[in-house]
Amino acid sequence: MNQFFLVILRPAWPLVALSLLALAGCGQSSGEVAFQLNLEGQETDEMVLARLQEQGAEDIDEQMEQRRAQRQAVTDGVTALFGTPDVPYDLNEFTKSGLDYKKLLMAAGPVSGDRHGQRTGLYREHCVHCHGISGDGAGHTAIFLKPYPRDYRRGTFKFTSTSAGMRPTTEDLEAVLHHGVAGTAMPSFGLLPPDEIAALAEYVKYLAIRGETESLLRGLIVDEEEKLTRDLLVEQVESVVASWNEAADAVVTPPQRQPLSAEQLADSIAAGRKLFMDETVVKCVGCHGPTGLGDGGTVNYDDWNKPKSELSPEFVAETYALPVQLNQPRNLRLGVYRGGRRPLDIYRRIHASVKGSGMPNFGPSGGNKGTLTDEQIWNLVDYVMSLPYDPESNPFDQQAAAHRSVN
Repeated sequence: MNQFFLVILRPAWPLVALSLLALAGCGQSSGEVAFQLNLEGQETDEMVLARLQEQGAEDIDEQMEQRRAQRQAVTDGVTALFGTPDVPYDLNEFTKSGLDYKKLLMAAGPVSGDRHGQRTGLYREHCVHCHGISGDGAGHTAIFLKPYPRDYRRGTFKFTSTSAGMRPTTEDLEAVLHHGVAGTAMPSFGLLPPDEIAALAEYVKYLAIRGETESLLRGLIVDEEEKLTRDLLVEQVESVVASWNEAADAVVTPPQRQPLSAEQLADSIAAGRKLFMDETVVKCVGCHGPTGLGDGGTVNYDDWNKPKSELSPEFVAETYALPVQLNQPRNLRLGVYRGGRRPLDIYRRIHASVKGSGMPNFGPSGGNKGTLTDEQIWNLVDYVMSLPYDPESNPFDQQAAAHRSVN
């Protein structure tokens, strides 16, 4: 294998684990379903080899072997922790992940079912063609979609009920599955039984935790002196799991708001419009434009595309699965809100941000004082929700107004 040291976590099944580790590395068969190591944005072996040859390096073979050994060590470590797409491992055996293993087994593996109607392979049945087997958001249909499907491996999800910088709750993931994401290719799976939606949400968490852990391990295994011990592996996954377990205590719950009279609502909308137009505080117009059409002119890439935007197109084509994609600010006059159309949903978008999108948070986070008060956030909510009903949002109303002015 290589010079990196790996202690298998589960002595009860050494033969199974060793077999899986062998499959994870060299000699994969063409029909094998396997998680792929996240190498996006990193030089390919061909690039590294060409660079070393150009530099006249004397230890090219040694450096290339070291590079392969580092990748294999990370692959072995992640496989020992998480298993494979067909056989996920139960993280609760060594850390308090909170993941429900029975739900993982429902979602993992090939699509199948038994005579009692119990289905398995739900992720491959419903999700893999967009989100990919590793949850990288680069499934076969991803290239045709805008925005791209979510890449789970960062642990960042745009539409959550939690404060800025926090992971989503399980309820957040289930809500997206149930309702879909309006204005995107993410459909509603509301017709699925609740236990299947819960299983898919659990598997999404599993893929996200796996991806985050892989990134941590890749940062550790940088030279041949690093050793992948059991304690080191568990330490990394526990740090990721802890951030997920904190989500339930970070839900943004605004103070109860009393119903507004028509006059009070009009005053709130006017206050929200003033905030929206203010280019010194929240600066909404910079992205959404003065009329809320999403044409403010700010060029923006989300967290998944920003690294690509800073690289040459040739390098991106060689090292990323998908080309760079511009992030379009929301046209607020359409009344299509991807994170939900309830006032509470829009409050949370303003308070906690659309995570990873470039949309900032204006509520308190991380012990810092928020930019806006609760009342000001509600003013903005009222204004935003009024825009689709503004006559300027309806071309037929605009035509009628123009006709009246002429006559």
